[in-house]
Amino acid sequence: MSGFDEREAAFENKFAHDAKMMFKAAARRNKLLGLWLAPQINQDDADAYAKTVVVADLEEKGDEDVVKKVMADIKAAGASVSEADVRAKLVELGAEAKAQIMSEVD
Repeated sequence: MSGFDEREAAFENKFAHDAKMMFKAAARRNKLLGLWLAPQINQDDADAYAKTVVVADLEEKGDEDVVKKVMADIKAAGASVSEADVRAKLVELGAEAKAQIMSEVD
């Protein structure tokens, strides 16, 4: 294998690894969002609710599917959590999820 082929393979491996880590961090962030939101919308089983939030993120690219899902749940529960609150929490939990994932890798 030539030096170019080795560099190309290393780049592809790094890209795949980074994509996997981003997916894991997003899933962890969504789980944390579900766990945070569950008591506010009277969900008795926070873990089960968190799983539904994680699954909701698989519907479309980006965070809009998660925001739509949780905002519908908030409205149905009559809770007083705004969309701005949800989006801010997504940012906060995104950083926390990345830190958790990175600590697992080390």
